[in-house]
Amino acid sequence: MPATQVPLIELKAATKRFPKNGGGIHTAIHNVNLRVAPGEFVAVVGPTGCGKSTALSLISGLQPASDGETFVHGELVTGIPRGVGYMFQTDATLPWQTVLDNVASGPRYQGKSRTEAREQAREWVHRVGLGKFEKYYPHQLSGGMRKRVALAQTLVNEPQIMLMDEPFSALDVQTRQLMQHELLRLWSGTDAAVVFVTHDLEEAIALADRVVVMTASPATIKADFPVTLPRPRNVEEVRLTPEFLAIYRQVWESLREEVEQARMATSLGG
Repeated sequence: MPATQVPLIELKAATKRFPKNGGGIHTAIHNVNLRVAPGEFVAVVGPTGCGKSTALSLISGLQPASDGETFVHGELVTGIPRGVGYMFQTDATLPWQTVLDNVASGPRYQGKSRTEAREQAREWVHRVGLGKFEKYYPHQLSGGMRKRVALAQTLVNEPQIMLMDEPFSALDVQTRQLMQHELLRLWSGTDAAVVFVTHDLEEAIALADRVVVMTASPATIKADFPVTLPRPRNVEEVRLTPEFLAIYRQVWESLREEVEQARMATSLGG
């Protein structure tokens, strides 16, 4: 983002340490600096266990930084900031509630009446293509349909920031691509900033405006690659273009070194 633009999200020299089981300290991320503008889609990739999700926890206010600072809306994060939606890897649906009431739970928590919350939820249930299933319960839905519910839960409150922690990783390839397309369709024009953590480099490039590569643990930001592919994007077709392959090779060259280093550390018990 331009240096003169005020970021919606900013990590300044952020470090997070956790106590290890049995003693000692584990540094998950170290000296991370990241700026995300309104309307920007940033994907974060790195080796398994390098601290990608930890960065999301600092932005969301679920965890405080051990050192450094986190800012959202230009304000120091000391709790959960306003206007943040979080989509986790695992479903956050309540099994005893219908699709409609699961999506309505967000507006209800914000103080809206049951009728108002259901009206707002019904709109988003239809937007994610589940209008015929609003009375179903989570156990009656496929994995892809439950992800659509989760996406509606994230978007129903019209967040200014969307934090997404490998939200589609458990899906089969075809369903995953459908959900990627749905995400771009629903996000387009919202001006929401997205920070999307993934292990899938193809997914990162197909979705994002920038791909941030994190190092092996303790993780810091190694590189930040712009994705110049035009929007709107067809996530199935864009993967076949020469431009996509050129970006993939560039990012993978940076990421591959960190993956190999993490693998070596694991094999040595580090």
